[in-house]
Amino acid sequence: METVTITMKNLPTLYLEADTISPDAFAGKTAAQIAELPAFEGNVPTTLGAYFTVSGSAGATAAETKIVVKGDVTKVKYLGFKMTAGELVIEGSTDLYVGAWMTGGKILAKGDVAAFAALAMKGGELTVEGNAGNYLGAAYRGDWRGMSGGKIVVKGNAGSDIGMYMTGGEITVGGDVDVHALTHAEGGKLVVKGNAKSKLGGQMVEGTIIVFG
Repeated sequence: METVTITMKNLPTLYLEADTISPDAFAGKTAAQIAELPAFEGNVPTTLGAYFTVSGSAGATAAETKIVVKGDVTKVKYLGFKMTAGELVIEGSTDLYVGAWMTGGKILAKGDVAAFAALAMKGGELTVEGNAGNYLGAAYRGDWRGMSGGKIVVKGNAGSDIGMYMTGGEITVGGDVDVHALTHAEGGKLVVKGNAKSKLGGQMVEGTIIVFG
């Protein structure tokens, strides 16, 4: 597996939408080509190279590509967006939509992830060593298709509305979860090793919730 390391060099003033930071987008590209991949700061078109130093080169396919993200990416959204294979390691905390709509591969976030991580996830693995925000593994707002497969492990706490409209897959939270876990669920499994605040499984049809706290 080939490794590409991207390191934040210029912090965005606004939030950076970087859905091209994924093994699928990097596959088959050199460092120079990766630096030219598109991104948006607010509504302004830009490139990854305007914010990140890129080193290494990607594998021929997504499955042969590993990405390591270094530096302050707390204002970067969509890391691992629609991943199908490969690996992504985020060495700190990051913003919204980590691993959203992912179908395969592995993401390791060594810090916290904000809301909507693993949104509508179909496969793969997301491991968060810190805390996760609201709507983890949930459906996109206005949709009724939440997480249907894959595995999420959060070693810290998770926010509200996790697993909303979940139909499959598994979420394990090492700490506590906030209100409305697995609302409208029609399958899947949630294991909470800490406490669950209230309103578990509202309008749940099928699935499993285990709370140790």
